[in-house]
Amino acid sequence: MNKIVLITGATSGIGLSCAHKFAENGEHLILTGRNEKRLAEIGKELEAKGTKVMILAFDVRDAEKAKEHIGNLPEQWRDIDVLVNNAGLALGLEPEYEGDPDDWSTMIDTNIKGLLTMTRLVVPGMVERNRGHIINVGSVAGDAAYAGGNVYCATKAAVKALSDGLRIDVANTAIRVTNLKPGLVETNFSNVRFHGDTDRAANVYKGIVPLTGDDIADVAVYAANAPAHVQIAEVLILATHQASGSVIVRK
Repeated sequence: MNKIVLITGATSGIGLSCAHKFAENGEHLILTGRNEKRLAEIGKELEAKGTKVMILAFDVRDAEKAKEHIGNLPEQWRDIDVLVNNAGLALGLEPEYEGDPDDWSTMIDTNIKGLLTMTRLVVPGMVERNRGHIINVGSVAGDAAYAGGNVYCATKAAVKALSDGLRIDVANTAIRVTNLKPGLVETNFSNVRFHGDTDRAANVYKGIVPLTGDDIADVAVYAANAPAHVQIAEVLILATHQASGSVIVRK
């Protein structure tokens, strides 16, 4: 039976890779993001390959819009089997005492509150059906802070704590919770962090072969398709020459 997989932040990066990988696995997709035009393009591309796709254009920071879209899903799309909480971002790399409060709010509202909103809207149905899987995209940054990472690292530490807490909360059910913790992944992540400074973003990946969005999506699909009695609780995924969030050997 085809699973229904809801992926937030599906227009680029890890979210887009997850959409393609789950589609290749034969799943039906609910894709969310802020760019409706881009979502429609992705939906058409995946449907042309035989996948059923529902697109929902909203920002996970807007809890009311999220509630409206999830609450109005057609009957055949309501039994969500896998929730991939991928929407997230980093902004800035300044010392904490020089950070931009607007950047802080955007990161906290997206990475933490957006994840909580989607969890609150989707997981009760999973509990009622006694099946489901939540895959939260955290980060190696959630394990230890690095220079300039301060608030971003704090949000990803929160993702770990929320994943662990949810896993405890649903331990009496057949629901599984996975926290994926990628290291250096070459997507538009750094471009967003540096507010469109492409040269600065490119320097992040110089001298190392970084991970790709597909690498992370492969792990997500593996976790979702593990035997029912197996819960892949947490996975740290690093490039070969990255040892931690702050130790990277460039050649």
